[in-house]
Amino acid sequence: QVQLAESGGGLVQAGGSLRLSCAASGSIFSINAMGWYRQAPGKQRELVALITTGGSINYADSVKGRFTISRGNAGNTVYLQMNSLKPEDTADYYCNALIVPHSTSPLTNYWGQGTQVTVSS
Repeated sequence: QVQLAESGGGLVQAGGSLRLSCAASGSIFSINAMGWYRQAPGKQRELVALITTGGSINYADSVKGRFTISRGNAGNTVYLQMNSLKPEDTADYYCNALIVPHSTSPLTNYWGQGTQVTVSS
């Protein structure tokens, strides 16, 4: 089984910073991409940032210039450095990964359990 474990969420004042971490573990043949989504209360889940194995990065317009996504050297860990946080960044943040769990298995989308980020004004 593939598992994604997130950490780093918490309560921070507006203008502050947090760093989220996500580690993929279990049966993994390859990881094509890792990223972060978020879902605020009563809102749809949205893409925050995505990074591929080839180094291509996408950010939501609302976080460009404030958030930075990166992957660890081993390739199974993704980080989201969040600076200049705003109250509208408050949400549950979910790690997402596109993973081939076995050499003969198809590419599969995996989700972490989520970590809460609350930004107070």
